[in-house]
Formats: sequence, structure tokens, C-alpha cells
Amino acid sequence: MKNNRRLWKRSGLIAALMLCWSGVVAAQSGPGASSASGAAASSSSNRSIGRDTSPLNPEKAIELIKPVDHKEEAAYRSFQAVSPEDPRKKIDLGEAFLKKYPASQYRPWVYSGLVAAYLETNQIQKMEEAGEQDLALNPKDVQVLAMLGQTIPRTITANTPEPEKRLDKAQQYATRAIEGTLAMKKPDGVTDDEFEKAKNLTLAIAHSGLGLVYFHRGKYDEAIAELDQSVKLAPRADPVNYYVLGVALHNTSRFGEAAAAFGKCAEFYGTMQETCKDNADKDAKMAVPGSSPN
Repeated sequence: MKNNRRLWKRSGLIAALMLCWSGVVAAQSGPGASSASGAAASSSSNRSIGRDTSPLNPEKAIELIKPVDHKEEAAYRSFQAVSPEDPRKKIDLGEAFLKKYPASQYRPWVYSGLVAAYLETNQIQKMEEAGEQDLALNPKDVQVLAMLGQTIPRTITANTPEPEKRLDKAQQYATRAIEGTLAMKKPDGVTDDEFEKAKNLTLAIAHSGLGLVYFHRGKYDEAIAELDQSVKLAPRADPVNYYVLGVALHNTSRFGEAAAAFGKCAEFYGTMQETCKDNADKDAKMAVPGSSPN
């Protein structure tokens, strides 16, 4: 166990590395794109998936009785038209919209879009605030629940006040995201393939969040199970998940599997690449009977 702790300390503060990786990976295209970034794009492309669209939803009732304000609608359309690849513009338009139209029927969609944009720009406190506003209006927004469930444990450090309360909150969000996603029915106008991809992406993010909650609490077996689910479901690989999975596997003496996880992490360019390569080499040696790392 002493060696396990050394490995963790050599790897540095997890939150700092994860935040760095989220920025690096989000800037890449193709298989290097992060799951969180994928959620941002998904939430912008089809907001009917994962939302409460029943007639009993108060947000839907407002839409039926409130007269159309054409200027408000145009401002909302402008906000929606901004690409997820331009989060700062999304933030500027979203914040301006909410200031001008504080009682708008479009608030849930604006808050949801801001959650993704704040995440892309590492404005975590604002992301959480926007997420809570969104969930107050639409508690069944599984994409926002998943993103909050993943982001909160990724930002916990040794200096975080009341970390257990933060972990409890993250666990509740992630659990609600999983339960809500599994209970969803395919909305009209969405293909089976689109629906399955959206569900898998949301589940991958939520399982990642649960995995890190368990990891912070030293429950490595539970963390491994959740992170394994996440990497299997994710349409695009997230190196952070492979890194944490590698550490959890190392801490349970599953050195061969840890080496494989670190090897996956090492495939991504960035500040963690050398650390992952080093850990992969060491665990590969430890997996050989009678061997030990230098």
C-alpha cells in the first residue's frame, strides 16, 4: 500500500491534472475529444433528449399560454445558433439573454447551454450555478445532471471545503442521471441510433462521476466497476477516466490491467502523457512475477 500511495503522489494533484486535461482534450478533434465536450455538443444539438416533455411539465404549460415575443425568440435563436466550439460567445449571448428576459420560457434551454459553455471555459462555479438553475426548472435534465455529477468530483482538492458534502451532491446527481436515462423513452423525431448514442454518452459521463466519487472515498473496487462502464459506453475516449482507472487498479494490485489503462491514457498528447507512460511501464513490470519497478 505504501507503494500505491507513492504512485498517487507522483501523479500530482488529481484535480489540477483533470482540469488541465479537460482543456487540452476539448481542443482536439476526433477520438481525443472529451466526454464532457461531447455532452456539450449533444445538449446543443438535440435538447428534446433527456428533458421532461410531458404536458404536466410547468415549462411546457408556459409555452402553451404565453404570447410569443418575437424579439425574445430571435435572441434565443441567436443563442442556440452559436456553435459549442465558441463557448465564450455562447456565454456572452446567454448571460445577456437572461439579464434582458429573466422570466423567459426559454430559460431552461439557456441555462443548459451555459452549463456546457462554462464547463468548456473552466468556470466551474458558474457552471454549477447554471446547472442548479436549470434543474430547478427541469429536474429531469439528465445531461446536466450527468455533467454536474462528473465535474464536481473532478475539481475536489485537498483544500476543498466540506469535500464529503460535495461528493454526496455529485453522487446524487450522477445517480439521478443514470436512473433518468435508463427510464427515458425515445422522443418523436429522433432516430434509434441518435437516441442510443445520446443515452450512452450521458451514461458514460454519469458512471465516470460515480467512479471518481468512489475513488475519492477509497472504494477502489466500486470505482473500477463504474469507470469500466464509462469507458465501454463512451463514444469518444476520455483520458481522465483511463488515468483514474489505472490508479484504482494499481491500488488493488491489478497491475496488468492498470498498465493497460495507463497505456490508453498515454495515447493522448498533453501534460499527463509522460506520467501515464511512466506508470504504464512500472505496472507492466510489477505484473511480471518476481519483478518490481525501479
